[in-house]
Amino acid sequence: MSRAVAFYQSLVGQKLIMAVTGILLYLFLLEHVAGNLLTFGGPGPLNRYAALLKNPDLLPVLWVARVGLIIALILHLIAAVRVTVANWQARPVSYFRRKDVETNYAARTMIVSGPLIFLYLIYHLMMFTFLTTGPGYSETDVYRNVVLAFQVPAISAVYIVTMIILGYHLWHAGWSMVQTLGITWPTRPGLRGWLFPAIGVLIAVGFISVPVAVLTGIVR
Repeated sequence: MSRAVAFYQSLVGQKLIMAVTGILLYLFLLEHVAGNLLTFGGPGPLNRYAALLKNPDLLPVLWVARVGLIIALILHLIAAVRVTVANWQARPVSYFRRKDVETNYAARTMIVSGPLIFLYLIYHLMMFTFLTTGPGYSETDVYRNVVLAFQVPAISAVYIVTMIILGYHLWHAGWSMVQTLGITWPTRPGLRGWLFPAIGVLIAVGFISVPVAVLTGIVR
């Protein structure tokens, strides 16, 4: 038990937790963007999908998934803070001249993009899950809620900016996950360099396409 606790408290342990929970959150985002894209099919597909998530027969499974995601998110946030603080403490004095080799803009802004995404997540849940904010309050017509919300330019703008930030976050997150877990492609060494940026862009574009379609009248 003491070894397990020591490993959890170590920097390697925290990075491993970030990687494993990051995979779970990645899978959730892929499922979520797929659900959002049902908006293009009209009220029927999206409302049936929303009703499925409230099906009494599936509630036990859904709640296990929800609790698991909440735990994963909390552990991810804690590990991210601890790793960042450890990195700061390891280099309390800034470099006189710095040249980045294995990092990029997405990596350097992770400590900012993460909290911003988390704050928007709370607002997003209040609008579309708890129905306490936003212009749409129907518990059954989710399609109507989405359209009414994204018809407001300010709501769409905040959403779009947040999804761009999410894309940047996923850009580095995926690269970091496979590095931490030791996953490599010996025959394709450059695969890691473009695969996860591409996934991050696709997820961000998938989310952004919905408010853009509403604003332009494609979805109404």
